[in-house]
Amino acid sequence: MSVLIVDDSSTTRHSLRALLEGKGYRDVLSVSSGEEALGLLGQGGASANGPPVDVIIMDVEMPGLDGIETCRRLKVTPHLRDLPVLIVTGNPQEETLAAAFAAGASDFLAKPVQVTELLARLRSALHLKRDRDRCRAREAELLKVADNLKRMNEELQRLTVLDELTGISNRRFFNVLLEQEWGRAAREVQPLSLLMIDIDFFKNYNDHYGHPTGDECLRRVAGTLSALTRRPGDQVARYGGEEFVVLMPHTALHGATTVAETLRQRIEELGLEHARSPLTGRVTISLGAATALPERRSSPQSLVAAADHAVYEAKRLGRNRVHAFEGPPERALSLEQGPHRHSVEEGVRP
Repeated sequence: MSVLIVDDSSTTRHSLRALLEGKGYRDVLSVSSGEEALGLLGQGGASANGPPVDVIIMDVEMPGLDGIETCRRLKVTPHLRDLPVLIVTGNPQEETLAAAFAAGASDFLAKPVQVTELLARLRSALHLKRDRDRCRAREAELLKVADNLKRMNEELQRLTVLDELTGISNRRFFNVLLEQEWGRAAREVQPLSLLMIDIDFFKNYNDHYGHPTGDECLRRVAGTLSALTRRPGDQVARYGGEEFVVLMPHTALHGATTVAETLRQRIEELGLEHARSPLTGRVTISLGAATALPERRSSPQSLVAAADHAVYEAKRLGRNRVHAFEGPPERALSLEQGPHRHSVEEGVRP
């Protein structure tokens, strides 16, 4: 344990140092002023840059900075504020002690200093310093654990809402968002539009080029859809397999079909080779658009069914096109009992 003696009397410094070293304290430092003490301890810096000190024994009455002002400056320095300070005074009046404790002193010793009292108070101060150090170390450890836990939770949350392959939102998050936006649109009496998107002849693409190339195709399509859907509130998600959805609040059917046509053109312009497509020899998409004016008692699944039916019609009519569902979305729920759009597809989606 390291002790720093601060006293303008060389006699006092030498006698205290000899006493402490005789009692087993091997690391005893001494300076003659408050200014020297602050300089030694690195009081002017943001972090400790002086020798480690565990406790200070400091005289109150010194020229220049007295013990009380020196103590006050120590306590406003982050890396020194927990350092115990034993004030030594030849005038232990109430106002002196009150000022010392207000400045941050841990304890006091009256002159002439009694050896037994000095050692007892010094041991108490050192115990206090050890306890504070343990608390600080524990706090730092807990902060580190909390920070790691926060990062893990953020990563878990990210994995929960994002599709692992494409990096865009997954179907689980889309379902949650659809419910939220449906309720918001109902409160605000605003239209809500949905695009259902399907990559044309994707099973043929996978069979011909292999699944790794198929995965890259999905990533390219997802990235393009995300890049083109930048309006605040719009959300692109992977719905399943080669299917994607775009949810567009405050958007009427005309606006939705306009966006859909832009997406269709840009995917075709990517120029991704598709030798097994009978259309253009490139990767293309079919899109279904549907719009609802939600009501609190209505179901967002009607909007999904309408967009699903619309993309079925787009594929039935030849693919690589946009088809809009006309009429109320609730009508699409009754159509689900009819021919399902997968009858024109190459296989069942995952």
